[in-house]
Amino acid sequence: MLNRYFVSLGLCAALLFCAGCRSASSEASQTEVDLTIDPSPPLVGDADVSLTLSDVGGAALAGADVRLEGNMNHAGMKPSFAELREIEPGRYVGTLEFTMGGDWFILMTAKTPDGKTVQRKIDVLGVKSP
Repeated sequence: MLNRYFVSLGLCAALLFCAGCRSASSEASQTEVDLTIDPSPPLVGDADVSLTLSDVGGAALAGADVRLEGNMNHAGMKPSFAELREIEPGRYVGTLEFTMGGDWFILMTAKTPDGKTVQRKIDVLGVKSP
């Protein structure tokens, strides 16, 4: 009888935890993220990045703290980092270095003024050597 109580209690706690996770996930999925890289296709070296954040209705998400982490798809390479600056409401720019040719991915983290955190993984395939 006591074991059934603890199992029920554990199940309730797990359901509450998962419900909290679902809520945060749905908020993050309601944010549109558009990243462009210049040059395109990207080359080894510094690349200009431009990122636009907006809600599903198209309204700009201004005032966010946006950071990028670039990684190669294979292990063992040092990541590249960039802090983007806002140049107009919802539009952020900066420079990210691709240190070698190959397939990369960018981890984007944006913290909005209202305390939300938006994260995305963006694949960057086929970075070319100049």
